[in-house]
Amino acid sequence: MWKFSDLYSHLCGLGIATDKNIHAPNPSPPHEWFEAVHDSNYYHSFLAGNLGEAAERRIGFGLDTRKDSLILRTRLEVSGTIRAVQLALDHGLSANLAGGTHHAHRSFGSGFTILNDLAIAATWARHNTESVRKVLVVDLDVHQGDGTASIFANDPDVYTFSMHCGSNFPFRKSASDLDIDVQKGCGDETYLGLLSEALPRVLREQRPDLVLYDAGIDVFKGDALGHLELTHAGIFKRDLYVIDKCVEAGVPIACVIGGGYDRDARALARRHGLVHRAAVKVWTRRRMGRL
Repeated sequence: MWKFSDLYSHLCGLGIATDKNIHAPNPSPPHEWFEAVHDSNYYHSFLAGNLGEAAERRIGFGLDTRKDSLILRTRLEVSGTIRAVQLALDHGLSANLAGGTHHAHRSFGSGFTILNDLAIAATWARHNTESVRKVLVVDLDVHQGDGTASIFANDPDVYTFSMHCGSNFPFRKSASDLDIDVQKGCGDETYLGLLSEALPRVLREQRPDLVLYDAGIDVFKGDALGHLELTHAGIFKRDLYVIDKCVEAGVPIACVIGGGYDRDARALARRHGLVHRAAVKVWTRRRMGRL
């Protein structure tokens, strides 16, 4: 969990994170936000620290002595994505320093994720704002967003687009509204070509009121749990493209960092910072264009 503070320190060092543009989430998010998406028994079992051995094994780690800090971190991560949605609706663009817990299903966790921040934020926006009816989830993590897809499988107003390595986890996929199976070993050019074919069409056809963008960096060629071959330059181009297309279309976009796995803490922080650097570049360019 150290990567969140490392990312913050990295962005402070770049001058991207400042007192003027860092916004803290609600420190005590109400249970109703979570219960609108997750099974109440599952959610409250998590809060009580008694999910059970089988459920914890499916998630990938136990609560044990870290229970209180893990519960706090998990709830704050979701609250951070909701705060990012609020800011995106106010300003057009925002980015969370966490988020992307897309393997959590309605009644169980999986793949190191317990509560699905993307699903909860999408549901919050539709229930609590007048401007959001249709939400588009653009999930470019190397792993399919199976939990998000399953939660919204029968909801026509949330469109799930997942572009992932098909031969990677989860091995039992859910059906997104659009799944693009990227072949193992895919590099920058092919990957960006697939994205540029799909995203403009989805934006044009779906006409969403809000985009949630999972900018997973486990597509990187050196990632410990990914099988793709994107470079840092390729990931930056990807993030720049997604954010720019949404802003160009006038659709508010809230970004989350998604997955990324590396024993080098500084390298991981720099990689997660790519989406924030891309957001700043788009924001600056658009502001300059209006002057």
